[in-house]
Amino acid sequence: MRLYTGKGDDGTTGLLYGGRVRKDAPIVEANGAVDEAQAAVGAARAEVERGSEVDRLLTGVERDLWVLMAELATAPENRHKLVGATSLVSRGMVSAVEASVDDLGERFELPAEFVLPGQDRLSALLDVARTVVRRAERLAVAVAAPGSEAVAYLNRLSTLLWVMARWQEHGHALASRSVGSAVAGERGTAVPEGQPGPGGQPVPEGQPAGEGQPVGADTAAGGGAQR
Repeated sequence: MRLYTGKGDDGTTGLLYGGRVRKDAPIVEANGAVDEAQAAVGAARAEVERGSEVDRLLTGVERDLWVLMAELATAPENRHKLVGATSLVSRGMVSAVEASVDDLGERFELPAEFVLPGQDRLSALLDVARTVVRRAERLAVAVAAPGSEAVAYLNRLSTLLWVMARWQEHGHALASRSVGSAVAGERGTAVPEGQPGPGGQPVPEGQPAGEGQPVGADTAAGGGAQR
């Protein structure tokens, strides 16, 4: 059995239920980012014990992302063929991620400051996955159909991955500002995209992040706080 067809040699790719688009089309860019996000989640899952709670959560996420990719890979005229929670992101899928965020967030004390990724391998991989998900979210905004839950799902997923990363640090998160350093004396802290504010709370655009520096689209991360 051949694993290649050559149909994409002209720079196009097929969509679910028919149709072809250029491989650099926004719909393909968004789907590719979700594909990368799924792989990044898988890299984190490879670090955990099979059958553990983290393994189950991440496996569920990977399966959800297949659903999301199916939705994004469907032309508008074929959306009526999609099935909720099978090839179309459902409100229930979004709610399930929200429930996981709420559950984990109640199990430990969230950091009081913005944190630096890299305290251990698993939490670092979860943070990498979070940033890929956020990129997928930005790209999905341009192609998601009206009323789609795809962008909402990716938004909640980035929060879940942030909470999971902090959970796996077991209370040893590293603050973004070192007490006594030159940086610590500066007023305000830019919010990395997709990272909630101190205590896990979102920082609305224009609100201070810590000690007076406005947070918004002009912050160094290029997008500001989790919303």
